Amino acid sequence: MGSYRMCVCFTRKFRVTEAGPPEDVKEAFNKYAEGGTHMTAEQLRRFLLEVQGDDGGSISDAEKVVDQVLKTRHHLAKFTRHTLTLDDFHHYLFSSDLNPPINYDQVHQDMTAPLSHYFIYTGHNSYLTGNQLSSDCSDVPIIKALKRGVRVVELDIWPNSTKDDVHVLHGRTLTTPVELMKCLKSIKEHAFSASPYPVVITLEDHLTPHLQAKVAKMLAETFGDMLFVPQCECLQEFPSPEELKYKIIISTKPPKEYLKAESKDGTRSNSVKARDSDDDEWGKEPQDLTADQEDETKSDSDISDENEAYDNEHPLEAADYKRLIAIHAGKPKGGLKDVLKVEPDKVRRLSLSEQTLEKAAESHVTELVRFTQKNILRIYPKGTRFTSSNYKPLVGWMHGTQMVAFNMQGYGRAMWLMHGMFRSNGGCGYVKKPDLLMNVGPDGQVFNPKETLPVKKTLKIKVYMGDGWHLDFKQTHFDLYSPPDFYCKVGIAGVPADQIMKKTKPKEDNWTPVWEQEFTFPLTVPELALLRIEVHEYDMSEKDDFAGQTCLPVSELKPGIRAVPLSDRKGEMLNSVRLLMRFDFV
Repeated sequence: MGSYRMCVCFTRKFRVTEAGPPEDVKEAFNKYAEGGTHMTAEQLRRFLLEVQGDDGGSISDAEKVVDQVLKTRHHLAKFTRHTLTLDDFHHYLFSSDLNPPINYDQVHQDMTAPLSHYFIYTGHNSYLTGNQLSSDCSDVPIIKALKRGVRVVELDIWPNSTKDDVHVLHGRTLTTPVELMKCLKSIKEHAFSASPYPVVITLEDHLTPHLQAKVAKMLAETFGDMLFVPQCECLQEFPSPEELKYKIIISTKPPKEYLKAESKDGTRSNSVKARDSDDDEWGKEPQDLTADQEDETKSDSDISDENEAYDNEHPLEAADYKRLIAIHAGKPKGGLKDVLKVEPDKVRRLSLSEQTLEKAAESHVTELVRFTQKNILRIYPKGTRFTSSNYKPLVGWMHGTQMVAFNMQGYGRAMWLMHGMFRSNGGCGYVKKPDLLMNVGPDGQVFNPKETLPVKKTLKIKVYMGDGWHLDFKQTHFDLYSPPDFYCKVGIAGVPADQIMKKTKPKEDNWTPVWEQEFTFPLTVPELALLRIEVHEYDMSEKDDFAGQTCLPVSELKPGIRAVPLSDRKGEMLNSVRLLMRFDFV
């Protein structure tokens, strides 16, 4: 019983009632229990096969399910009976551990194709604990990202104040540095805690050749045989994730590209930022350049003059460093068409800002998709995202971008989509790109996400009910005066033709809302579709309160009646909150 104060003298009392099984669950139980009051393991197996689509299940698997349900609900009943009542059956269906909507921990895709055939879970400025301007640099966010399954870690490496060691920090900001060696040791310790597949370290390098040589020594000593060192200077095709299991891969610009930046009169024509940075500046509109960024370029020139003589005297000192770079980064000169040119005898990684990607998606769709069929494209957030916010990841994925780099310490709807994509394939951090992004037609045509295609598949969803909020939240968290009025939003993120959002009606004054509403989503490209689910609490006078969310890859949804666990704003799973939903594909 919950009490809510109305004024000084009066209170309203509400009882938290447990909602019973929905009609569909009762009908399924009656059908498969053949009108009886108990369902046997064999009857459950038939239900799992015919309704849930679990065609690989045996009678022993069904018996295990029965035992697990009885163990959690009736500590003594498991010794006296081996059948399920209607309430037991409902409990099983509403358990996100026993009846999840996707296989969260099962790698099932082909992992033997080249790296360029996969979307890869990628972080941006992985060492930052908060905003891009003044937060601390630390190995803690790197560890968190790796434990979540992130496979690409970015480190900005700079000389320390005495120029004899290497720090990781966001250059020319107020961020406090962390030692490179500390980050490398943490990567080694946690790299494969969530996935056995390779971790790529992208280095944004602002070092002299002397310090590059020092970094090479650090990398070799820290990772040893874990480092993937290619036999040839330039790869003609990337190895596969399967070949690179438990390997660390280094990706940055080779030092020779820095040496070539010298002009004919012996001086450097480009700033350190322009020659060393993995974040390109070309293609940026004048209105996107701030005064601070213009000042940055001036200070870079000063650093360049300082290091110029030293670089010329020691051009070969970083040879060991160059040898360890497995994935070469670099941008050829010219416009977008030149930059996206596919070279027949080598593969490389290219970095573009989110604005440049959007520009390329407008005018160079074919070149963009063809480039990502063989090479690796990395997209990073625009420089004005000081608060570590993120951008729309689907623009990159629709064009085959492998590394859509996100500020993992940020959160919001864009991050929820990122989490949803990489729940695919057992959460291993590598998701095989759909064939449509790899196919080339007889006339050289490739996939264009803006083309209107026929509906390939229709997803039907029924939202039955929700539960668990009264266990995870305080009684007055949503409303001081009454129980919450929850409603559920469901929709699709994907190609433009598939994107839509729908919602149920609010259920007033109820901690365990029962909606029983159906929605239909025609999908033209189901391979790239993500199912978005959000629950909010309706507030007539103020902004609606957030009550949980999740995002799931449509291609991995298991049909039938499923328990869908919800997460908080940051993507951390709530302890008890879940929805009971049904998924059917037509």
